[in-house]
Amino acid sequence: MSLYALGLNHHTAPLAMRERVVFHVEKLCDALGELTRGRGAAEAAILSTCNRTEVYFSAGQPRAAFEPQAVQAWLAEYHKLRPAELSPYLYTLPHEQAVRHAFRVASGLDSMVLGEPQILGQMKEAARAAESAGTLGTLLHKLFQRSFAVAKEVRSTTRVGANSVSMAAAAVKLAARIFPSLAEQRVLLIGAGEMVELAATHFAAQSPERITVANRTLERAHQLAHRFSARAIELRELATELHEHDIVVSCTASSLPILGTGLVERALRARRHRPMFMVDFAVPRDIEQEVGELDDVFLYTVDDLAGIVSANLDERRSAVEQAEAIIETQVGQFMHWMRSRETVPLIRTLRERADEARRHELERALKLLHKGEDPKQVLESLSQGITNKLMHAPTQALNESRGEEQRLLAGIIERLYLKH
Repeated sequence: MSLYALGLNHHTAPLAMRERVVFHVEKLCDALGELTRGRGAAEAAILSTCNRTEVYFSAGQPRAAFEPQAVQAWLAEYHKLRPAELSPYLYTLPHEQAVRHAFRVASGLDSMVLGEPQILGQMKEAARAAESAGTLGTLLHKLFQRSFAVAKEVRSTTRVGANSVSMAAAAVKLAARIFPSLAEQRVLLIGAGEMVELAATHFAAQSPERITVANRTLERAHQLAHRFSARAIELRELATELHEHDIVVSCTASSLPILGTGLVERALRARRHRPMFMVDFAVPRDIEQEVGELDDVFLYTVDDLAGIVSANLDERRSAVEQAEAIIETQVGQFMHWMRSRETVPLIRTLRERADEARRHELERALKLLHKGEDPKQVLESLSQGITNKLMHAPTQALNESRGEEQRLLAGIIERLYLKH
């Protein structure tokens, strides 16, 4: 069996490239089906977040005959990119490296926020999506389940996630540098997903003057707003509501920007150019990049927050070393399982050959019994016939071999048949 992880992340690609290879949830099932039809991938799962897009896949061909570049070409083609545009940012991790990478990702060791727990939920969603699409076979199912178990062990036995500063907390810290008191500011949250919920929690702790939640579905906006005594509005109301807010945090699954430069310019004029602090957690971005060039706007993306959230990394170095040791042990166990799976076809063939010999001798014995032959002699002949057939191949191979080959073969036969 062959296993690969192919993709890009915040270590290898800028936000401008990452947002071009995002897989949206509603199209994920079709993408997985397309990948496993005619691209050589027997199994596939796609992990797509704001910080990474990764394809985990196994080949339906022998390892030597498979070209993982076919999946790389598909990824570029699917997102309407030239292969030369995408390839400088991609990594392709085969076999053991892919296993180690999956374990590190699930454990939060490869995240922008070291030890952050959200990635584990995102990996579980990726596995569920692949299962729904029918592309999660035995190998990838085992890989993901083992990744989840490793992540649990890392989080329960090390302090790798202790004292980590979340993106949402970092946004509050940045806002506090812009405004003397957050208690006097009005906060607008665009979206109603997990990241916006985290932002709502952190900003609400600062007791701002008002919190507003804007979402495409008003019902979901109401559900989140109710928890924080906030207002709920629809996205279409942003044009008339934006200027009333000092702090804007956005994270939606939209493929197009929610806030354009013109809309923000009009809001600034209505505010008489009082500053606006804006955080865009979305990939692709919700806020047009040019908005950051406007006077009186302080715009931050997920990449801009990287320095703040990793500031306390040194405190957790020892925890990371412990986590890496756990992962190495688990990688070894998983690779042992993979190697054992590679012998399954051989074992199946051996059993089929043995059963064929058994059936042949049994049919011969039944014919003799039907003719009235002595049952004792028939059983003796049956046992001898089965023994001869099973021992013929190893005996012949040993007799026909010479020199070093004969010595190695003799050792294998001795181990198989004599050392019990």
